Amino acid sequence: MTFENILFEAREGVARLTLNRPDKLNSFNGAMHAELRTALATVQSDKSIRVLVISGAGRAFCAGQDLADPAMAMGPMQPDIGNVVEQHYKPLILTLQSLRVPTVAMVNGIAAGAGASLALACDLVVAGRSASFLQAFSKIGLIPDTGGTWFLPQRVGMARAMGLALLADKLPAEKAAEWGLIWQVVDDSELVAHVGKLAAQLATMPTKALVRTRQAMHAAPNHTLEQQLSFEAGFMRELGWCHDFAEGSAAFQEKRAPRFTGE
Repeated sequence: MTFENILFEAREGVARLTLNRPDKLNSFNGAMHAELRTALATVQSDKSIRVLVISGAGRAFCAGQDLADPAMAMGPMQPDIGNVVEQHYKPLILTLQSLRVPTVAMVNGIAAGAGASLALACDLVVAGRSASFLQAFSKIGLIPDTGGTWFLPQRVGMARAMGLALLADKLPAEKAAEWGLIWQVVDDSELVAHVGKLAAQLATMPTKALVRTRQAMHAAPNHTLEQQLSFEAGFMRELGWCHDFAEGSAAFQEKRAPRFTGE
């Protein structure tokens, strides 16, 4: 596959998707969204892929929507931004949340607007120490989109989510980790190697169990405890009939490393 706005490769179970508009701080446009859909469809269909890492080229992760994109152009009438969200950002986030493999966001530099929400839509977020997160929407008269109003309160609570959204203050990576917005912060010089090791580890783990864990945790806020216990039982029934459970159990009893296949 040949792309112009992203880079994509898959090797040894790890797919790496890099937003590749560094001169525009990897901001989104319609062409990038189309390429993202193609790449994510490949991840979903290629059973050799066991984990997806999303990163940004150059000095930023992603600055959000490119306001110079034709879909955002101010003409005789103002643009239908709701249509942009429905057509591009809604399917992007829903696809990530339903992906058959775990996802890792490797955040370097700024993750702003929809770029911050893209990172938060991943299962794990690892950031370089100089990275930062910014909900810039209030500065241009909009609200956090791309799932921002869903992810922020769940991760950091309503008070901090409202502060971030209303004031549009930049949140340094270390504070983002301290607040529980992201998983981990590492030195900038160690970011690529650290995420590489993490992805390699995830690629050897029981993929389906990792994804069912994501789904169960996201379902919990909408369930009573009794409902969640039944929800868990359904996933446990399914996973108990899978190869990886049999292999994991056998490896534990035989005191050896398991050889998971993701099935």
